[in-house]
Formats: sequence, structure tokens, C-alpha cells
Amino acid sequence: MKVARIPDNEQERLKVLNKYHILDSLPEEEYDAITKLASFICETPIALVSVIDADRQWFKSNHGLDVKETHRNYAFCAHSILNPEEIFEVEDAKKDDRFFDNPLTINSPNVVFYAGAPLNTSEGFPLGTLCVIDSKPKKLTDSQREALTLLADQVVSLLELRKKNFKLKKSNKEILHLNDLLNGFAYKLTHDLKAPLQNVDFLFEALKEDAKELLKDKKTEEYIDLISNRLEYMNNLIVEMLSFSTTTNKKLEYSNFNLKELLESIIKNIDIENNVEIDTTQLNVNINSSKIGFLQIFQNLISNSKKFTDEKKVVIEVDFFETKKMYNFVYSDNGPGILKKYWEKVFHLFETTDETDEKNTGIGLANVKATVERLGGNIYTSKRKDGKKGVCFTFSIEKK
Repeated sequence: MKVARIPDNEQERLKVLNKYHILDSLPEEEYDAITKLASFICETPIALVSVIDADRQWFKSNHGLDVKETHRNYAFCAHSILNPEEIFEVEDAKKDDRFFDNPLTINSPNVVFYAGAPLNTSEGFPLGTLCVIDSKPKKLTDSQREALTLLADQVVSLLELRKKNFKLKKSNKEILHLNDLLNGFAYKLTHDLKAPLQNVDFLFEALKEDAKELLKDKKTEEYIDLISNRLEYMNNLIVEMLSFSTTTNKKLEYSNFNLKELLESIIKNIDIENNVEIDTTQLNVNINSSKIGFLQIFQNLISNSKKFTDEKKVVIEVDFFETKKMYNFVYSDNGPGILKKYWEKVFHLFETTDETDEKNTGIGLANVKATVERLGGNIYTSKRKDGKKGVCFTFSIEKK
């Protein structure tokens, strides 16, 4: 028996092999389908996806064979990877000086005929073979050789896809980690700023009360108004950043709840002036989703309608319909609406449509979009279908 020599580029080949995370992985139907097809086309009882490791050959798929690996010294595939440009074929191992006394030829599985098509990576390194085996002498036809090569290419495609998926998972994990750090920082920053800002606001209001007579000239009043606006903006920014951080990090919990009851509770809590009118007649439906997510979505939308209204009464309409996979909503109000050039911009964090509005943080609709997407949906802005003035948001939420 002749043991196959080690390729000159063995260390580089093994490094490339490890990037595929294929060794000792669980069986997969895609690979098993290929070996079954190779066995059928080449008319052999055994077909294998064989990978050559440092000291063994390991089978990702083993059609017609119960063994999962053998020592590399006995591997026919170890000879095959030395010439990765063509199929390595042994018609009768019993008459071949390299294999006549090989334990795999003498004993089970009695490898007499062997043909292996190389599994070459995009970098040109042979990882192993797609091989077919028989216990009696044989020779592949030209059509069988071509089919075996094409099937080997499919195995390589699966391996390349596997490597890309692992890289993607690793990148996603790193992104999630960085996102957690960033959100944790944002939460801590805004949380730690909230208390001192409230103290500043309290002291400023106390100062205004105690020094009424000293602060009566017009210029001073302008400064006071400016400080009040800035304090209110900073407070809004902190509150909404805390809300955004919570929304994007809090674990989603699903439950059954009534949509009409949820909306009415939101109105009751935020409509102190009693100037919001919303028809909830068709919303008396029970849905299964994230209640806190729906609360964030509609609380932000209704708050926006109140904040930017140019009417004495805020009239809100919510159309709802279900499909097999989604809950669908069309939210509209009777406010000034949003210019088309801002339809996408309004969902970006810290973006606003009016630079003169010193109290708008540009977080509310970003919060809505983030929540909708976490719930497996999407949201977009459009004109109202009835032609009336006002904003119109169409969004969907995935059913669980």
C-alpha cells in the first residue's frame, strides 16, 4: 500500500478547510441528496462526500456506508486531492500497486472501484471529493464522469454558501453586541441626565417665581422663554431616547389583547385637553401580538397628531384589516400632513420636517418604525385616499 504524499500547500489548505466549519457537522439533506443521485447515475452502491482533514478522511454524506470516517493513510481521496484538476479513477484496486493491500480494499467496504471528483474551493484548494465506490471492477462512461463533476460543483456551492452563512452569523453577532453596547450607553446616558435636568428645571421655575419683578423687561423675557424652550426640548429628548432605547432592546412578549380597548386607554392617558376624536368602532377585535409594541406605535402616532395639529379638534381614523399573515393598518389625521419630500425622512432618528420647531426631537416616528420592523412589518407615508388634508401612515404587523 502506498500512502498519499502530503500536498505542498497542506497548511494553507487546512486553514481554508477550517473556514467552512464543515468537519463533524450534522448530516444535511442537501448533501445526502447529491450522494444518492451520484450513486444512481454512476450505478454504484456507495457514494460519499469526503473531506480530507490533517489525519483522517471524514464523510459529510455517506450513502450506502455506515462509517463516518477513516484514517487518512487509507483514504483513496487523499490521492485524489493531489491532482485536483481531474477525476481520480481506479478501475480495479486489486490490480493497483497503490491499493491492492489497502485495508479498505481487503476488508469492508471492499473498495475495488473508486472514482472521485475533486471539491475545489474558489481559492483553488481541494478539500476532498465527491466519490463513488463499488466492490467490483468498473469504469465510468463519459456521461457519468461529466455528471459526477457537475454534482461535485454543487457540493462546492453548498460549502461556499455554508461559509458565507457563518461569516454572516459572525457579523450579525458582532453587530448585535455593538448595538447592545450602544443602546446600553444611550440608556444610561439619558437616564443619568434625567434627574439633574429635572433639578435644573425646578430651580429655574423657582428663580422665575422669586424674581418676577426683576425679570420684566422684554429682552430678559425673551431669554427666559429661550431657556424654557431649551429645557423642555432636552427633557423631551431624554424621555423619547429612553423610550426608543427600551423599544429597541426590550424582549418582545406576545399576548392576546383588544385593539379598541388599547387605543381608548392611550387616548385617556394622553388627551388631557379632550381635543382628540377617534372612531374605534371597527377596532373591537382581539389580536395576538406585542401589547407594549402596539402601545408604543399608537402612542407615538397619536402624540404626533396632537403636537402638529392646526385644527381645534384632532380627528383620527384607523382602518384595519387582516390577511393570512399580517395585521394591516391605515392611520390618518386631519392635520397639516407631511410634504412628499419628507415621507422617508420622518422615520430617521433625529430628523424633523421643521427646523424652526425647537421642541420636536425627531425620535417619535423613528421609534414607530423601529417597533413596526421588530414586529416583522413595515411602514410608509402616503397621501390620504379620500383626498382630504392630513397625514397618512400605512403599516403592517406580522401575525404570530
